[in-house]
Amino acid sequence: MGEIRLVERDTTIIREVERWRVVLSRHITALAGFEGQKACDRRLRKLIEAGYLERKKVLYGVPGIYTLTHKAKLLASLPERPESIRVEQIPHDIEVLDTAIYLHRTKDIPFKAFTTEKQLHQQDGFGTRKHRPDFVITANGKTYCIEVELSLKAKSRLEQNILANFMAYDFQIWIVPDNQCKIYQILKDNQEKYPNMHVLELQEVQKT
Repeated sequence: MGEIRLVERDTTIIREVERWRVVLSRHITALAGFEGQKACDRRLRKLIEAGYLERKKVLYGVPGIYTLTHKAKLLASLPERPESIRVEQIPHDIEVLDTAIYLHRTKDIPFKAFTTEKQLHQQDGFGTRKHRPDFVITANGKTYCIEVELSLKAKSRLEQNILANFMAYDFQIWIVPDNQCKIYQILKDNQEKYPNMHVLELQEVQKT
């Protein structure tokens, strides 16, 4: 392994890889503020060679997913637990981070204002697992929860989550595949009852 001198951007990379469920190199380019993909990829290779990151090919057609090594977790004082990547959730988790980057770029929201689902569950501690949104933004004294909903849940469960978000957050933003899907219709039917809800199509997120 080749040793390198870690800089502030490296600690940012380690922190962001830890708190999101699935992170690709293009995500790190945005999260760590690189000017271009090539510069990011060069630094990622150095961090892999130095033993701080691993790049795993998990799903056909999806680029390598970055995870932290034991060495990186020790450096960042993170709990040493095995990285768990749920293969069936990879497309969803990619779109979650795409959505975060979209909101960062279009609304000028700093990444430090984001709390991920992973972090929310860590704050809950042990016990009964609660529903948590994909991430929460705290900005200008308001809280915004973001839900990326790509596959249809039971209507009762979806409406339960809408109510929970209404009670817990000032605003809730839902990302759905398109305005023709059943999820969209259920959400639109609930908007009058829960006026803090906004629905956005996935193609809008993917434009950035």
